[in-house]
Amino acid sequence: MARLPAEIHELTVGQLAARGGVAVSALHFYEAEGLVTSRRTPGNQRRYSRDTLRRVAFIKAAQRVGIPLRTIREALDQLGTTRTPTHRDWARLSSSWRADLDERIAQLQALRDRLTGCIGCGCLSLDKCQLVNPDDVLGAWGPGARNLLPSRTRGDPR
Repeated sequence: MARLPAEIHELTVGQLAARGGVAVSALHFYEAEGLVTSRRTPGNQRRYSRDTLRRVAFIKAAQRVGIPLRTIREALDQLGTTRTPTHRDWARLSSSWRADLDERIAQLQALRDRLTGCIGCGCLSLDKCQLVNPDDVLGAWGPGARNLLPSRTRGDPR
């Protein structure tokens, strides 16, 4: 998309979507969730301030690394609706998310390591299954595919 002239201070929803790399429906959702704001024209059309582009970029970057929308909203709430995130804001907020990301990375690495042991069996129900049936705990529930049954008919010994 061509650059927007500097004298344009407000963007239509289509312009913001194109420049921000998100769908129009995503912008509507972000607005409903309080992540971005717009004003309405007399014809009831949305107009976004140009600095909303930075908020959209912030949201996309945070989502890209797996930050839940609720956490992103909490971070943006610290800035208020009229202030856009700065480099300093991103550094502060992203460092606070680091521990959560490190924990999720460790969980995924552990899952990957357990998955390697399961590739040989393929059935996920043998007594050596590391993922779904560690130490054959499902064997105490009875025969068959116990995880696929409703909880009331599983025979869950817990």
